[in-house]
Amino acid sequence: MRIEASKNLTKRTRMIILSSSLAMLLTTTSFVSSYTTTPMNMGMRRGSLRNSITNKILRRTSRNAVSIEPPPTKTNTKRQFAPFLNKKPEDITTLDAPSLHEEHTVEEILQKKKEKENDEFMIDMTGIRFSGMKGQALKWKHEDFPSASELRSVIPKDCFKPETKTSLKYLSVSVVGTVLCAIFGAQVLLPSVPPTFANWFGGGILKFLWTSSVWSTYALVKGTVAMGLWVLAHECGHGAFSKDKKLQDGVGYFLHSMFLVPYYSWQHSHAVHHKFTNHMDLGETHVPEPVQTLKEEAVLLNSEATPSTSTTTTAVTDENSGPLGARKSALKLFGPKWGLRVWASLQSFTHLIIGWPAYLWIGASGGPDRGMTNHYWPNPLTKPRNPRQELFPGQWKRKVLGSDIGVAIMGAALLGLSAWKGIPTMMAMYGLPLTVVNAWLVLYTWLQHTDVDVPHFSTAEHNYVKGALHTIDRPYNKLDPWGLIDFLHHQIGTTHVAHHFASTIPHYKAQAATDAIQKSYPHLYLYDPTPIPQALWRVCKGCTAVEKRGDRWVWKNDGIPNHFL
Repeated sequence: MRIEASKNLTKRTRMIILSSSLAMLLTTTSFVSSYTTTPMNMGMRRGSLRNSITNKILRRTSRNAVSIEPPPTKTNTKRQFAPFLNKKPEDITTLDAPSLHEEHTVEEILQKKKEKENDEFMIDMTGIRFSGMKGQALKWKHEDFPSASELRSVIPKDCFKPETKTSLKYLSVSVVGTVLCAIFGAQVLLPSVPPTFANWFGGGILKFLWTSSVWSTYALVKGTVAMGLWVLAHECGHGAFSKDKKLQDGVGYFLHSMFLVPYYSWQHSHAVHHKFTNHMDLGETHVPEPVQTLKEEAVLLNSEATPSTSTTTTAVTDENSGPLGARKSALKLFGPKWGLRVWASLQSFTHLIIGWPAYLWIGASGGPDRGMTNHYWPNPLTKPRNPRQELFPGQWKRKVLGSDIGVAIMGAALLGLSAWKGIPTMMAMYGLPLTVVNAWLVLYTWLQHTDVDVPHFSTAEHNYVKGALHTIDRPYNKLDPWGLIDFLHHQIGTTHVAHHFASTIPHYKAQAATDAIQKSYPHLYLYDPTPIPQALWRVCKGCTAVEKRGDRWVWKNDGIPNHFL
């Protein structure tokens, strides 16, 4: 067998075997010579023998030698760029060049990063900044969303059943807390630090600062506690407080009137807000300013079209005017860093302090289709662009006027208090705490639907489920070390996604609904871990106006470095 196999070997194979044999002979000879030669001659003889044998091998194999070259190295562009694709543009410098192929410039790195983002998010990502959600909502496609029945089916059925006794227990917590604050203010603070004009403005700077700090702190505490009453009043409007409709409407009417809000007006307008969340034309609150012209597929005329089947022309402004123009002016005047801070401070004041009264009186921040609205008067103050979407149609006009009776009674009580104890006392005991309640209300509504990477939609792209799932849950339970504020506010901010989809779920069952939604649709559940103060500051700076990108409207932040937001 060995003889037969050797005949089949090629000439080249024989040469390889011969070379290997000679190499082994060389090694053996060198090993033996190390024991039979003197140290002086060992190196000479070993080298001479090795060179002689090597030369013979090379001469015999050169004619049949095959040139073996390594395959050309392919440039792994993806691996080369990988360390830099996740860097912020402002962090990529020419210092990165040594680790890249010398042809790749900083501009090319940034272009590669942009291409990666555009592929991942399906839209041009230029100027879009990320929150703690890292652009999650911008990755979604229309077909990713379940139907309302599919989403509802994953929520335990028990979640939709309000329990009157449980609701009344939580109501008692908020009532007792608010009453205790009122008693402390009336019995302790009023006698010791009277909120008089003399104390505020006639006693020198130190007395002014002391009086202001005391009553500001009181307002902050009492307003924060009383916000729990507002949350429960809001649940009454949703039908999540009790199965007893008369009890529910009675509690809701009384609590709303205490806050000078007409019950049925808010009940209906808030339902509209839920229906058209993040809708550019029909949204009821915090609708952003568009800065480019958009002609949609159809225009609502005198047809039988409905918002779900027709679209409108979105009103727009030039990017050098309106809110975006104002922000640009602040940046130009104060520089990028301080300009953004000035703009954010203005945003926070107008939203948190002025925003709620402005919404009730003129429909501030509402969508353009309904015109200017007023919660105390049922008819629109200006002609609606879409008359079919009037805010208070039909029987709601009568209910709005009926709600005004409760507000009028509360207003008369406040006038009586002012006449009896003076306007400063009324403001210290009621006005300033009410301002804090209003600020909390706007904070929740604003942050639950707004961030730099959460889009809005026109009529053609919007539906109820999509709007609800663009709601954001946030860590309000971490506002204080004990989670006390979240408890006092009945977890309205930590379980808002579930609430926005199914508003009849009472707050004490909202966590179970939230867990079910997150478990079944983890990729469609928005949660931003950013602490609330930082999130608010980012929204104040970066959420000014939107422009159309693909099938959605995104916040425009071109030219603003990411680390400034």
